[in-house]
Amino acid sequence: MPLYMDLHRGVQGLTKDEMRQVHQADLDVQDKYGVKYHKFWVNEESGTIFCLVEGPNKAACIATHGEAHGHLACEIIEVQPTDVALFMGNAEANEIGRVIHTDGHYDSSVRTFLFTDIVGSTDLTQTVGDDKAITILRKHNEIVRVNLIAHEGKEVKHTGDGIMACFFSASKAVQCAKEIQKTLKNFRASNPDIPLYIRIGLNTGEPVTEGGDFFGAAVQLAARICSKAASNQVLASSVVKDLCMGKDIVFNELGHTDLKGFNSPVLVFDVRWE
Repeated sequence: MPLYMDLHRGVQGLTKDEMRQVHQADLDVQDKYGVKYHKFWVNEESGTIFCLVEGPNKAACIATHGEAHGHLACEIIEVQPTDVALFMGNAEANEIGRVIHTDGHYDSSVRTFLFTDIVGSTDLTQTVGDDKAITILRKHNEIVRVNLIAHEGKEVKHTGDGIMACFFSASKAVQCAKEIQKTLKNFRASNPDIPLYIRIGLNTGEPVTEGGDFFGAAVQLAARICSKAASNQVLASSVVKDLCMGKDIVFNELGHTDLKGFNSPVLVFDVRWE
């Protein structure tokens, strides 16, 4: 059966007993509509809840919520199991269905996204030739992937001239970005004939957006921030900076900047990595 992720907004102050009652109400009704509620994520700060459910169609999932307790989702989208595992991880739920990390903390459903982009990639072949261009791409992939593993990041996809990745921790994402730039600097020092320079952008957000695209707005902002970065630079959103409070990371405010696709200017920060 198809797998769906639904989103509930404006949910504030739910107690554990209330969460248990609501989830159990879904379980009591789900067989009638041929659906199965697996687990749910709660972001108490923003008042959002995400439910992972199997069902024959969206209507059956909506009907189950409607009969069980009347709390209908603001939106519901179909997802692939691989998408859920990639972005949300494989953490188990507790006795009331709420997802908990292996470290015992509740999963807030928030993820940090990282984009890399090879500087000058469009003209790379014409500038350095086919062989060196391939060498540059392969070395970029190697350095980024090694550091993703070291900082518990997950590669989402290769963009052709960069990599998109996601993290459970904002600080680990920033540390990963810093180490990528440090590793590249050392590589260039040992290989001065290979002009491998990249820019990196970071943003943190929730997995479902008003537009109905899985991780849409959070991903788009990370990509736009990356496009604004200069060669060798790591730029981050204010959300990333705030989530790294208390960590040994230095952010320099660069002010608000206009980003394509966003109506209001976005505050960005330069991450000190040297």
